[in-house]
Amino acid sequence: MNMSISSARTSLSSQELTGKAKLTDVTKIVESLKEDLEKISLLPHQRDALLEQLKVYGRDPTNADPIFTKEGIETLSKHAFNSPSKTTSRNALRCLANALLLKPDTRQILVGSGYDERACALLKDRIASVDDEFLLSRIIFLTTYGTTINIENLIDQCHLADTISHNIANHDKLHSAKQKKTRQLDPMEDMALGESLKLLFNITHFCPQRNSSFSQALPHILSILHKIETIPNAPLDPPVAQLVNTLINIPLEDPENIKVLFPTGSPNLNVEKFLNLLDHSINKYKDEELEQLVSPLLTLIRKANEIGPSEVHQFMQIQLLPSDKDREQPVGRGESLSARLIQLSTSPMAPQVRESISALLFELSDKDASTFVHNLGYGFASGFLFQHNVPIPENAFEAWSTENDKGNGKARPSQDSGKAVNPITGQLLEAEEKIDMPEMSQEEKEREAERLFVLFDRLKKNGIITAANPMEEALHQGRFEELEDDADSD
Repeated sequence: MNMSISSARTSLSSQELTGKAKLTDVTKIVESLKEDLEKISLLPHQRDALLEQLKVYGRDPTNADPIFTKEGIETLSKHAFNSPSKTTSRNALRCLANALLLKPDTRQILVGSGYDERACALLKDRIASVDDEFLLSRIIFLTTYGTTINIENLIDQCHLADTISHNIANHDKLHSAKQKKTRQLDPMEDMALGESLKLLFNITHFCPQRNSSFSQALPHILSILHKIETIPNAPLDPPVAQLVNTLINIPLEDPENIKVLFPTGSPNLNVEKFLNLLDHSINKYKDEELEQLVSPLLTLIRKANEIGPSEVHQFMQIQLLPSDKDREQPVGRGESLSARLIQLSTSPMAPQVRESISALLFELSDKDASTFVHNLGYGFASGFLFQHNVPIPENAFEAWSTENDKGNGKARPSQDSGKAVNPITGQLLEAEEKIDMPEMSQEEKEREAERLFVLFDRLKKNGIITAANPMEEALHQGRFEELEDDADSD
């Protein structure tokens, strides 16, 4: 016991130890904590002091090897999951969380010793503590990577889905209290919520066959999302991005979940929130952040469009497809949400976002190529259609009006009012800038025709095209007018 107390004193006075001295002290601390498990040899404050010092040492794994050994992880796990003292348990949990984060190999040690199940049990027992929720959720989250963890067993036998859902419901209540200004939100509460949401996402990602177990959390996830005010400069800051991510893996298409996502009387309520987040997000984030944060949001919006009732589909068409106002210039040039989405649909720096936006707009066009070209203009629509081997409609280059249907009596879901539109740019013809050019003289027409002859001849010789030269074809078919004698002599 004297040696253990001495170790505690040494550690407390040597927080800046490095090199061999640090390694020696870490070794002594781990040995003292192990001996304390075999036979109680430390007073509570001494035990906690050693764990606190070990946490400091463990932030940098250099010369802290004993922490990350099988013996070290098992020693910390026993103090974390078996100690009657919540303070001691939390101190050990902090050491474990650091170790699992810094040294991935330690995760299998914890799982192999069965402490993943103990972590789930402790998470359930301490359901009222956000500190424990933060630490235990992070530990379980880390063990989902690169281990033999049996997630189905944790859900079926350890009730992990129920516990996580219960914790999220508690956070919903905390946000309600904050909204009513009856209390201030502790920063740790949102940090704990973030860890629960990350854990939910990983569990549903790695064990999709149990995703329906988390449907009970759906109303609370949506409720929290509405209670968090959208910050224009940080629309997807934690925990908003995590809330969005969790919704992707929950089976939203289940009948009961559809009722929650599209409530009777206000079916657009949640979709409107998603689009509001999208509007702010594509203004704020660029390139890598756009890929990481906005791609899941677009996936969620596409899912909502796919499974939602017709009024939701129509609402999204109105919000996201070009309007008459947008068509006063070539589509994609304005500052509306529709225009900014179309701009991003060709972004070379955000390929996932680019693909998701194009796919969303195609789906809002009822997956019809003609409608898609009409809605976006051939310039923006053609790339997506070519990439996905969707035939370009024969009438793609014809000017059109929304008064015309597609020949089957089905109205085209565009937002303009029947005015003629340029098929390439999507701009209203009446809004196009008129360019006054003098009519070509007969001599200029002849020179232009000659250039086209030469150009087609070169392309054919180089094997670039195999089609007949339209000028040559017209000549053979006698479609060129004979020049009058006076014109020939000019």
